[in-house]
Amino acid sequence: MFSTKNISPRQLSAFTALVLAVPVSLLVYFVEKSWLWAVGSFVIILGGAYLLISVVLERFIYRKIKLIYKFIYHTKATKKEETYYKYVLPQKSIDEVREDVEAWAEENKQEIELLRRNEQFRREFLQNLSHEFKTPVFAIQGYVDTLLAGALANPDVNKKFLEKTAKNVDRLTHLLNDLDEISSLERGELVLYKQSFIIQDLIKDVFESLSLKAEENNIHCSIKKGCESPLTVFADKEKIRQVFTNLVENSIKYGRRGGNITASMYKTDGRHILIEITDDGIGINERHLPRLFERFYRTDEGRSIDVGGSGLGLSICKHIIEAHGQTIHVRSTEAIGTTVGFTLDVRRD
Repeated sequence: MFSTKNISPRQLSAFTALVLAVPVSLLVYFVEKSWLWAVGSFVIILGGAYLLISVVLERFIYRKIKLIYKFIYHTKATKKEETYYKYVLPQKSIDEVREDVEAWAEENKQEIELLRRNEQFRREFLQNLSHEFKTPVFAIQGYVDTLLAGALANPDVNKKFLEKTAKNVDRLTHLLNDLDEISSLERGELVLYKQSFIIQDLIKDVFESLSLKAEENNIHCSIKKGCESPLTVFADKEKIRQVFTNLVENSIKYGRRGGNITASMYKTDGRHILIEITDDGIGINERHLPRLFERFYRTDEGRSIDVGGSGLGLSICKHIIEAHGQTIHVRSTEAIGTTVGFTLDVRRD
């Protein structure tokens, strides 16, 4: 059965010539009343139209299509395939070429959109990086200028300013260390030393290490009632400690005075354990949630609070959890609080 899906240029020429020859030859028959004239007209028109149409298709249409198709194959080919496609092009019908061109155009459209998003991300990253560096650098510059202007002679002032300068130097050092760490994480250079340990014991250690910071804001840290039963996970203990530390520090920074931070742990499907850190702080607008784990990303409300830090904590947490082959998520409601959760493998025998 004749199909237009895989029709070749020659078949298209023959079909078009036939469509032209049949009515013309019939018209000649009705005018001349002679089958000889009709058959002769049919043969001449069929042959002439076929040659003319095939030449037009080959020279002005199909050749151009083949050129485009060849270019597409070159852009998709590997180095070894480039030489092959330079001299040999797979035989395809016009419809198949059209489908390949449309697919290629869609792929390029997606790549362009990705490049645009990456460019926007790059601009925002540089802007945020500049902001994070300017704050401590300008503070150090101000303290040093004040000391050089004469305050160095005043023992009460110079000690205070030197202490503040040292604090901002520490902030810069912490920022550079976090940048170095996240660069290593993104390059896939993180080496995990997995072991079995009780997750409740680790979170208690983190709560204890951050107890002074929590007490400054009168924030109470605890494990949720009903989650005290020991659960053993299989993970890199020190890396998970870092995740807990970053999450609890964030909850302290953005928590309300007299508030609570609660850790909860649940068995899910028998192979994983879900861990969540919940606070009752300022919360986060829903539109910010998809971008929270980006480097340096902060909400407008978060930037209005001078809490220090490198702005890389959540991004580092995401990379550590993903290096374990797990997922991390966040849910939040403004003025109610935020919950960050992630999964870990259960203990391996």
